[in-house]
Amino acid sequence: MPDTIRITEVGLRDGLQNQPVAVPLEGKLMLLEALIEAGLRHVELTSFVRPDAVPQLADAGRFVEAAIHQGLTARLDDCMALVPNMKGYERAHAAGVRSVALVLAVSETLNVRNINMTLEQATVVCEAVTRRAADDGVRVRVYLAAAMGCPFDGPSSPARVHALAARMINVGAEVIAVADTIGAGHPADVPLLFEPLVRAYGEKRIAAHFHDTRGLGSALAWQAALSGVRQFDASIGGLGGCPFAPGASGNVATEDLAFVFEQAGFETGIDLDRLLGVLDTVERLLGVRHQGRVTPWLVTQRKKRDTRASSTATLSS
Repeated sequence: MPDTIRITEVGLRDGLQNQPVAVPLEGKLMLLEALIEAGLRHVELTSFVRPDAVPQLADAGRFVEAAIHQGLTARLDDCMALVPNMKGYERAHAAGVRSVALVLAVSETLNVRNINMTLEQATVVCEAVTRRAADDGVRVRVYLAAAMGCPFDGPSSPARVHALAARMINVGAEVIAVADTIGAGHPADVPLLFEPLVRAYGEKRIAAHFHDTRGLGSALAWQAALSGVRQFDASIGGLGGCPFAPGASGNVATEDLAFVFEQAGFETGIDLDRLLGVLDTVERLLGVRHQGRVTPWLVTQRKKRDTRASSTATLSS
């Protein structure tokens, strides 16, 4: 049996939050259904941040409630929503969310500039929300943001990442997602960061979240897989970027990671042909074509298959 890689689709949250246009509720539901049809079973739906801070996700509560009502969330193994603090958590919980994600920047300056808190203050807030979620029976994932580099403080310390991961797991976090928020990492940096975490907590509790700022997203993911990671975040078409971290461009594309891992013999459960159709849906919603690095080649291969199939059908008739 082939080894399994779990890809969590973050395009609906991390991808759409940085777009110049806001996708309407009906469009988000259409995109979610298309992703499910393509085989995605782990999805980050939205973020319960202040609507004025991220207007693209101002419909978070209505979107979650509609996705539940239409039975879309029932077709997922995990659907989570990002919450920035206790207030955001309470909104998400009221909307019916049963899995939440928190963000804790490992950089002192990034915390101060974005949320006006020190790293310790931000950590305490995350601990409090995690404990509250545990009491409510809600699963918690914690993103350790800027884990490979900060736009203000430069390279991040693996020791600090490991220490923060331990604190969050100790208070009940189910998964730690180590995030290279601005794409600052190099594949050579990956083992030192990820191998100790996988050894300490196991592959089910560690995820990797890479951005493709310098074209290294797939290389970073492959090196993380060699380091024992089996859970990865990705965004359809490479959508994304963080409005609160200067220099953060798009996430590594879902189609790129699915292709890399499938070619290497891993099982992802994702249908690449259907995923190409999702890219068409994204283009209709945003008015701009977004696609991963492997997409043009995949499209060419599909055309070749279609041509061969057509020729075979003509000969047989």
